[in-house]
Amino acid sequence: MTNLARTKDILRDLISFPTVSTDSNLDMIQHMGALLYDIGASVDIYADDTGTKANLFATIGPDRDGGILLSGHSDVVPVADQDWRSDPFQLYEADGKLFGRGTCDMKGFIAATLAMAPEFARLNLSRPIHFAFTHDEETGCIGAQSLVTELKARGIKPGIAIIGEPTMMKIIEGHKGCCEYTTRFTGLEGHGSAPDRGVNAAEYAVRYVSRLLEIREELKHRAPGSSRFDPPWTTLNIGRVTGGVAHNVIVGKSEVEWEFRPVQSDDYSYVTSEIARYAENVLLPAMRAVCPDASIETETIGEVTGLDPMPENEARDLVAGLTGENDADVVAFGTEAGIFQSMGLSVVVCGPGSIEQAHKPDEFISLDQLSACLGMLKGLGRKAAA
Repeated sequence: MTNLARTKDILRDLISFPTVSTDSNLDMIQHMGALLYDIGASVDIYADDTGTKANLFATIGPDRDGGILLSGHSDVVPVADQDWRSDPFQLYEADGKLFGRGTCDMKGFIAATLAMAPEFARLNLSRPIHFAFTHDEETGCIGAQSLVTELKARGIKPGIAIIGEPTMMKIIEGHKGCCEYTTRFTGLEGHGSAPDRGVNAAEYAVRYVSRLLEIREELKHRAPGSSRFDPPWTTLNIGRVTGGVAHNVIVGKSEVEWEFRPVQSDDYSYVTSEIARYAENVLLPAMRAVCPDASIETETIGEVTGLDPMPENEARDLVAGLTGENDADVVAFGTEAGIFQSMGLSVVVCGPGSIEQAHKPDEFISLDQLSACLGMLKGLGRKAAA
């Protein structure tokens, strides 16, 4: 069986696990762990506090520092309300493409690494090859953060990391961070005919959003002159605003879901301090003048660090040699790469498929892209055995 055929078979199995972020990924993690264990890899599975999610970390080769880490997330985004031509959790092949939820984001890369694992195991590796498969990347990179904490505690120190997000096998050496929040407003309900006797949580949520939009404009003037991102400034987005039960009822509770993607650490401090100051000094006093129990509370959904381009980057140089790509770029979308960079690793993002297909109905990955990825991984095995 060719490596491509084996990759397709593995991908078919991985797609059949409906690992939407709201659901468990344990079955898929255990399936991948069994594949790696059967070829002699050391395999560790780390469950989260709920016992319904887990990370997998496995190693082929010698027990030493400086290994090569191949990383991908096991979770996928929902398919609800999307119009698919076929069952999104059954692999469908047509016109040189493989369709299914997660094919490009990012089970295609994971399948390729698992298909190559037996070949890695047959090599006399002088440098270990690690596999890191995480949970809940789509909801704040929660799994990667806990995995990195575990690896640090165990003293495991890979040298480089390749994050296989879909980049059409282009080398990405930098991306923005991603900070996600839910801010909840609690006011005082009442009859709509007497708005001054209540505290309308929706109205204060709107004022909060208005200040966030002002901050968004201010961020455009803070863009570093050397920024390579498009757009070059920190972006801010309002994802959802909810609240209210009827036309004639003063809204008692409201929520704002929002996020921003900093290009520099100073922007993180600027956004969080500015909006906190506005809520504390302007909105809350007005709310509590009517209802002392009124509140504004912000829940941090995820704060994911960006990937900083590095002048010297072994991962970039290795992947460039394997793919023939001489240029490295930056992107606006976030990944787990910055989390692994925080361990002191040199990191790049490089994987098969296009980010343009991610999260959409009829998500797909082309066979050509999988073949290119397999070629890179084959060369990586030779480098690790050199």
